[in-house]
Amino acid sequence: MSASVITVQSKENISNNLIITKPASGVSLQGRIRVPGDKSISHRALMLGAIAQGETQIQGLLLGEDPRSTASCFQAMGAEISDLNTEFVRVKGIGLGNLVEPMDVLNAGNSGTTIRLMLGLLSSHAGRFFTITGDGSLRSRPMSRVVRPLQQMGAQIWGRNNGTLAPLAVQGQSLKPIHYNSPIASAQVKSCILLAGLSVEGKTIVTEPALSRDHSERMLRAFGAQVDTDPETNTVTITGPAQLTGQSVVVPGDISSAAFWLVAGAIVPDSELMVENVGVNPTRTGVLEALKMMGADIELENQREVAGEPVADIRVRSSQIQSCTIAGDIIPRLIDEIPILAVAAVFAQGTTIIRDAEELRVKESDRIAVMAQQLNKMGAQIRELPDGMEITGGTPLTGTDVDSFTDHRIAMSLAIAALNANGTTTIHRAEAAAVSYPDFTPTLQKICS
Repeated sequence: MSASVITVQSKENISNNLIITKPASGVSLQGRIRVPGDKSISHRALMLGAIAQGETQIQGLLLGEDPRSTASCFQAMGAEISDLNTEFVRVKGIGLGNLVEPMDVLNAGNSGTTIRLMLGLLSSHAGRFFTITGDGSLRSRPMSRVVRPLQQMGAQIWGRNNGTLAPLAVQGQSLKPIHYNSPIASAQVKSCILLAGLSVEGKTIVTEPALSRDHSERMLRAFGAQVDTDPETNTVTITGPAQLTGQSVVVPGDISSAAFWLVAGAIVPDSELMVENVGVNPTRTGVLEALKMMGADIELENQREVAGEPVADIRVRSSQIQSCTIAGDIIPRLIDEIPILAVAAVFAQGTTIIRDAEELRVKESDRIAVMAQQLNKMGAQIRELPDGMEITGGTPLTGTDVDSFTDHRIAMSLAIAALNANGTTTIHRAEAAAVSYPDFTPTLQKICS
């Protein structure tokens, strides 16, 4: 497949359409890829750098729209952050508890991580007032999961729907420590409470029903906070008040972005891809385990540790994959990768069941409903479940008009599905991919042959 059959159609004031035409001779994917920096780590490096003493240097920061929203918010509250379009981003921190009241409403854009984690920090700034909003999608996403534990700590937060929807207003308070038993395994909930606990005298504790990603714990330790974990009970404790010092942070490639190429390499015949410098934190590698359950030919090479995070190069070769069941404790470790795993399941032999993933219904879109609807338009056989999907694989796909619903992971997942669909697929509002992967389309063009 040449670049000429992967095109972007753009007109003034009209969203971009990604058009993929599979030639009659088929397509294979070949090459070496470096994916953007990990989004979760990028957010946390900017936030902790902003509230630490001294300078933080970040190498490999994701240049997507979400981290830009985080940077903009903290610049508005007094942190000095250098040009993000450079190899090394420098953050001059202002110290814990020293964020200033912004002149205007803080805007988190489309980023749930920005708004939820930031609420923990803002709530602990006694005597200061903050307001925060986001785009239409973010304003519809539930905030009660972080607002309620913060209120248990003494936070004062107001907003729509009894303080559960943005825009939100925060009056900072002197908070108290709590032991919060979270009803869901969520790194955003856990991280929000830990960040609130940075300024609190005593031990702030979070226990989860299952293990969620641990980037916050790792980075908080690196910046100097006392963080203790009990893996047997999925409990994390932070002892405050903390003293944070600026650090050098190297951001590995985002496994969530790598997942699109891993699935593409597995399902497109005669393909072999090497995805370099990918973060393989064990709280994030559920997608690798799921693909191996499906029989994908995946190898980790050059495994190493960079700035406290495990990293590897990942090789994938095309193979005949099989159905499997994805449910239970693995879900928090691959929740963001379920849309692209649904694409893999469409091309697997047998029926794949995805359960315990109701969290997908309150992401940037209802990812269960949208993936089922859009892939079914292409000829897939997917039945929605309240908390997942039942996907009968092996039915050929045919190109048609589909829509990303302005969800970056939907846009990219549909593009990978289109590589194996006969004819032409037009993905409307494909520019949504820029939220986490600005160079997705050029990379796709590069590896197609």
